[in-house]
Amino acid sequence: MRQIGRYRLDAVHGSGSFATVWRGHDTALDVRVAVKVLADNWSHHADVRERFLEEARLLRRIESPRVVRVHDVGTDEDDRPYFVMDFAGGGSLDAVADGSLEPDVALGLAVEACRAVQVLHDAGVVHRDVKPANLLLADDGRVLAADLGSAKRVAEASGYTVTTGTPAYMAPEQARGDGISVRTDVYALAVLTCVLLTGAFPSDPFRPLARTDPRTAAVLQRALSADPARRQASAADLGSELDAVLSGEAAERGRRWPTRWVAAAAVGAYAGSATGAYYLLT
Repeated sequence: MRQIGRYRLDAVHGSGSFATVWRGHDTALDVRVAVKVLADNWSHHADVRERFLEEARLLRRIESPRVVRVHDVGTDEDDRPYFVMDFAGGGSLDAVADGSLEPDVALGLAVEACRAVQVLHDAGVVHRDVKPANLLLADDGRVLAADLGSAKRVAEASGYTVTTGTPAYMAPEQARGDGISVRTDVYALAVLTCVLLTGAFPSDPFRPLARTDPRTAAVLQRALSADPARRQASAADLGSELDAVLSGEAAERGRRWPTRWVAAAAVGAYAGSATGAYYLLT
């Protein structure tokens, strides 16, 4: 069993090109934590170390229950930097991004994801890698934004930028390396919504998806516009439009479910899942 300082590393929850995330235990406070450790082959690259630590600083700086919180940073015995985060018991949305959710639960999660990403935008940050693996589910149904390894400050994002992110979720301007904005994340959130609803990526040009009604299709078609100016102006606007669809569906059934309650209904889908990749990685 591995240990870093006071943190016991119990099991690997995910690994990527640059880092590994462990499910851990804070032996001093007796609580579960997630510990992200920079990969050994990158630990001596000054620019990568700085990017890794900048992610920790961003997460720490944003005070919100919708963003994973960083509690500690340090280096292990091999001089690899690490940081310690909240542990989200529900796993990542990747575990249920297979089209198996009921449409109202999928929409509820999409609305929660929009609200989490809006918190980043309010803090002046574009995520640039919105996807199911980078959005976590708390036990009460809150969706938490995580993995800011590709994030960029809005003030620095208007000109040419190095392309980074996950191709299937990239807006056209991001794929080209053009200036990005909060509407770049809006595009990715629309792709995320399609995947949660159907388990499949949207077509280009967009065509209505199976298991989606015309109202949902209209919202997504706008959010997936190639021209950023035609998309919803913010993640909050996209979330509000999706929530209005969700409210309309519930009203037609004669009931109104709070969005968070609908999102919390998905928590059980994660219980015991071996497929959820937590806090996934840049």
